[in-house]
Amino acid sequence: MIRNFSAGLALALSLLAPAFSAPSKFDAGALQVEQMSAKGPALILIPGLASGPWVWSDTTERLRGQYAIYLVTLPGFDGRQPIPGTTLDSLVSDLTALIETKKLRKPVLVGHSLGATLSLAFAAEHSAQIGGVVAVDGLPVFPGTEGMTGDRSALGQRMRAQFEGQNREQFVQGQQAYMKQVGSVDEAIAMKLAEFSSRSDIGATADFAAQVMTADLRPRLPGIKVPVVEISPFNAPDFAAMGVDEARKTGYYRMLLAGIEKLEVVSISPARHFVMFDQPEKFATALDAALANMVESKSK
Repeated sequence: MIRNFSAGLALALSLLAPAFSAPSKFDAGALQVEQMSAKGPALILIPGLASGPWVWSDTTERLRGQYAIYLVTLPGFDGRQPIPGTTLDSLVSDLTALIETKKLRKPVLVGHSLGATLSLAFAAEHSAQIGGVVAVDGLPVFPGTEGMTGDRSALGQRMRAQFEGQNREQFVQGQQAYMKQVGSVDEAIAMKLAEFSSRSDIGATADFAAQVMTADLRPRLPGIKVPVVEISPFNAPDFAAMGVDEARKTGYYRMLLAGIEKLEVVSISPARHFVMFDQPEKFATALDAALANMVESKSK
């Protein structure tokens, strides 16, 4: 059943371009922003590494009648030209400019992967400006590196080197391998995701991947005063050899996010990194519940 649904979703993704004619498009610093609707509480949807607004296709179509939706694309991703010198910190400033320029009243940040890390970084410094964060498989520190102390630059350099030596064909092949192993439980969906992610600039992908690998936001997490919901995908076969079950992975994510006062970790299975494609109905349910709480909280 999941495979049949995913095949249908893959077909829908191929029709994505004509379905998305944004009412307005503008820049906020290095961010390209598409305002998809203007009615209701504001949501800022931020995709992850080498991704674009297509990550939020179903979410946007489903919620655009209830929320004012702002789709963000980072420089160098999804066909955009890279902007040298762009960092997580500079993007936090650009998000501030977006919120202030558009006079958004406590928007909720919904980020996937790198977009979730960026959302957590923003919340740690500017909780008073937002209603909450929904982090979709994105964390304050890269999993597996949390025990490292001191200078993390060597991690970033190794990650950067993996991308920078690639030509376009190798990059496409790498995206296909990644999506099949990490991105989705469904091969048809994985290949479609790889087709989209391969539109991104190799250098920008390398740079942002290195930044994520060197980042460790954990000391700043107590500064987050708004609700945070972390959506954690789980696919049992991927963790069987390590003896990790769903509850243990949920606990691991909760540990990495320790310090956030109002934290909930929601596991969705069977799913991989692009959980919104593997389990669209479960993802929609989890997102709706998170948003209802955050919108309610910010009105009190």
